[in-house]
Amino acid sequence: MKKQPVIKIRNLTKKYGDVVGIKDLDLDVYKGEIMGFLGPNGAGKTTTIRTCLSLLQKTSGDVKIFGLDSHEDSIEIRRRTGYLPGDFGMYSGLKVKTILDYLLSQSGVSDKSKMKGLAEMLELDLNRRYGNLSKGNKQKVGIVQAFMADQDLIIMDEPTSGLDPLMQQKCYDLFREERDKGKTIFMSSHILAEVEEVCDRVAIIRDARLQVVEDIDSLKEKMGKKLEIEFENSVDPSLFQMEGVEDFNMNGKRATMIVTSNLDEIIKKISQQNVLNMSLETFSLEQMFMTYYSSGGKGDEVR
Repeated sequence: MKKQPVIKIRNLTKKYGDVVGIKDLDLDVYKGEIMGFLGPNGAGKTTTIRTCLSLLQKTSGDVKIFGLDSHEDSIEIRRRTGYLPGDFGMYSGLKVKTILDYLLSQSGVSDKSKMKGLAEMLELDLNRRYGNLSKGNKQKVGIVQAFMADQDLIIMDEPTSGLDPLMQQKCYDLFREERDKGKTIFMSSHILAEVEEVCDRVAIIRDARLQVVEDIDSLKEKMGKKLEIEFENSVDPSLFQMEGVEDFNMNGKRATMIVTSNLDEIIKKISQQNVLNMSLETFSLEQMFMTYYSSGGKGDEVR
């Protein structure tokens, strides 16, 4: 059965005068997944999110959310969407509880149990004034308000910014729990470990254009694995001139290479030699990210 996208973006372009924010962007985000939107500051992540929510006027293209037009049906879309902006902020003199109660009422929800449960999980004091909170605690308020109305779609721009590592892990658990309940999460981030740990798929944007959309495990498989071998004796480098071996380098008795396929045959060749040490390492998202952002990298070829 074909998946139906919760967010469907086609040929989306946003220009600020002569400056291009995003260009001809195509992207689907499906129900029940966590989609990571990855790129450095200025790549176009926030512009994409704000244009999808009709907080910015698109220059051209089409955005459908829940099958509704992002501009004409923006009120209905926002009713079903929790949103955490990257510049989240509230009135400093109000208590956290007052802020959250008000925002919850605007969503038409009277049950405060989820709000209170989220605050307890994130160790957020509802009775403190917003202006007296640390940056991390202010971010917790933003996360609580994004999830407390139990909406179908959650869109977040850099959601764990300012949180300590322990609290980040609690947020990742929350994201996965919500995903497992059938919610859809679309989150931008420049924290590579965050995307790798919590997201099902990743979209990488570079210079306002989408470079790749891929399941993270599948993307790692395409990128290959790094193989390092230390031989007891010198070996003939031509042994490894075969399909599936890239970037081969021999330094004395130590060989390194990138294996993209044919791993069984490569291991058979290695086993014919006396091996002292060997390691096989799957690329991390950080290594992949650097490849996609390097000039002439593989990421320029993958769509």
